[in-house]
Amino acid sequence: MRIIRHIPNRVLFNIIFVSVNILMASTRFSLSRSVQPILKRPPFSSSPRFAPKALLKSYPCPLWSSSFSFCLQTLHHSTSPYLSSSSFSSCSSFSPPSRASSFTVDDSIGSNPLLQDFDFPPFDIVEAKHVRPGIRALLKKVESDLDELEKTVEPSWPKLVEPLEKIVDRLTVVWGMVNHLKAVKDSAELRAAIEEVQPEKVKFQLRLGQSKPIYNAFKAIKESPDWQSLSEARKRIVDAQIKEAVLNGVSLEDDKREQFNKIQQELERLSHKFSENVLDATKKFEKLVTDKKEIDGLPATALGLAAQTAVSKGHENATAENGPWMITLDAPIFISVMQHARNRALREEVYRAYITRASSGDLDNTPIINQILKLRLEKAKLLNYNNYAEISMATKMATVDKAEELLEKIRSASWDAAVQGIMLNLVYFWLKRLPIFRSLIYHMNLFPQCLSI
Repeated sequence: MRIIRHIPNRVLFNIIFVSVNILMASTRFSLSRSVQPILKRPPFSSSPRFAPKALLKSYPCPLWSSSFSFCLQTLHHSTSPYLSSSSFSSCSSFSPPSRASSFTVDDSIGSNPLLQDFDFPPFDIVEAKHVRPGIRALLKKVESDLDELEKTVEPSWPKLVEPLEKIVDRLTVVWGMVNHLKAVKDSAELRAAIEEVQPEKVKFQLRLGQSKPIYNAFKAIKESPDWQSLSEARKRIVDAQIKEAVLNGVSLEDDKREQFNKIQQELERLSHKFSENVLDATKKFEKLVTDKKEIDGLPATALGLAAQTAVSKGHENATAENGPWMITLDAPIFISVMQHARNRALREEVYRAYITRASSGDLDNTPIINQILKLRLEKAKLLNYNNYAEISMATKMATVDKAEELLEKIRSASWDAAVQGIMLNLVYFWLKRLPIFRSLIYHMNLFPQCLSI
């Protein structure tokens, strides 16, 4: 195993910083990013089609759901009889509480997989035709739940936080399923369905984020005599929810709130279009290779995938051994080319195509970026912030000035190291491929400060 050692701290810091920013860039449901969902799921679905094929050795807390942490917590403290080993002998031997078990829908959409209870998302059977009726039925249900919560809400954990998370979690999971399918199994029908119901989903999110009864209930918890008795984690959740409500426009006057909501709808539409352009640009790039020397170094798996892609593009006789091979920007092929291809010109061509996706022609995202920046500034002004960066930092420990100061420190400290890192990457590329060169470097101690094999 090759282990990189003694890399300068500046390089390590730069790598870590970029990685953290990539992780932080992930899209999150704004109302659920502060509060961990606390809804427990049943061990198996009532429908065999959605149940695991084999019995699990332990209670299957669903890793794909944001409810996972609560599931574990419930397991640890639970004395419920249906958690005993005997309960796994039959899927119908118990009926634990669940969100979907109380989900009442018309018979016409009762078989919609988006509305079924499941332990793992049924990606294999969800189709574009399920999106419109499924999302609309789900929105109707959570809107009804929100109405009930606003009527009965009390400033307490069981009467506020828990039912609120039950509302948020189902929509988060189902909408996430649909968007994931769009990313990996895109189609015109699926795009059209998502585009049609997305404004309705955003409308509900805005209503939830601007709910005065929920906002006032969280404020009442903070102002109550019991505030100091709450754990630090719960205090953090309450503070974050109050801040989130303000950032969602709960304190705005009617006319400003209406303007705010229009901006949010347009930002969601632009973000959706931005992603579609990137996806289309990724699909658009195709490079047919007929000479195997051009792709020398690619592993057999990558060659097989490239040949399979060529077959799907009309080259029926393509094989992994003899080609032709279709190079695309899809992650499996792109990563293989960048890591293993010895053809420097090919690596450069593919790399430049990847980093310039959706930057020209019909798929150019530049106008979309400019419009997003304009609307974000308008949103910031409505919320009495100077710019959108201040909104972003409002829910973080940092400030805009501190962030800019840190970025400048990183830039000045990492520039020279980054230039040196180019040479490091080049050497590492050949070390992985030439055992003789690797042995020479190691035994002659020519590069001890950078890596050890």
